[in-house]
Amino acid sequence: MSLDQLYPGETRILGHRGASAYAPMNTLPAFELAADQGADGIELDVHLSKDGALIVLHDFTVDHTTNGIGLVREMTLAELKTLDAGIKFKPTFAGTRIPTLDEVFEHVGHRFSIINVEIKSETENTDGVEQITADTIRRHNMAGKVIVSSFNPLALRRFRQIAPEVPIGYLYAPDYTFLPEIMDALPHEARHPHYSQIDAAYMTAARAAGWRVNTWTVNDPLRARELKALGVDAVITDKPDLMVEALRG
Repeated sequence: MSLDQLYPGETRILGHRGASAYAPMNTLPAFELAADQGADGIELDVHLSKDGALIVLHDFTVDHTTNGIGLVREMTLAELKTLDAGIKFKPTFAGTRIPTLDEVFEHVGHRFSIINVEIKSETENTDGVEQITADTIRRHNMAGKVIVSSFNPLALRRFRQIAPEVPIGYLYAPDYTFLPEIMDALPHEARHPHYSQIDAAYMTAARAAGWRVNTWTVNDPLRARELKALGVDAVITDKPDLMVEALRG
């Protein structure tokens, strides 16, 4: 699978949950601001609601970013839509709602050349999130713009079986690497390491394996320029405006 359409030769800048330093993460205002600041794309997180809706939220609970309490999987879409996903960030964002992936694609999909959809999954068995993610990507004809990532290789393996036309990337960090042996046997297009894991040797190994490298979460301009010089394919950042200035100014 070729990723040339996602990586036209320069280091991509992706808004981490949107422009999340300036607007409530994983909301339409954050995604719209990332586009306004010049980001090439966005990174976002998806879960299934109790009634099978694909919603965009980072945590497995709504407690941290909304005025509600509880597990996402135990709430219906209607219940989730009553929550305020902006007021905890700043009062001026009061009334902001948790979006669905459908809504993100509809409202801002045309503004980006790449969207990284991270499947949030901590279990060995599926709740169906991989199938619904694939269905949503196909329904909006977004396969040419999307890369799907996860910390859970089992979720990536399931997604690959369902939607082999969509590239996948393996997420990991220095203190969290889950079932890497599965990824050794699973063809995949990208690796998504924490930026602290990247040096020249890492990039040499990644290129030898044929992987694109999308790294997170890069907010320091000096480090961003170092990563660009090393040849990373994308930096995922809370501050797209700073990255645009650092890498293209």
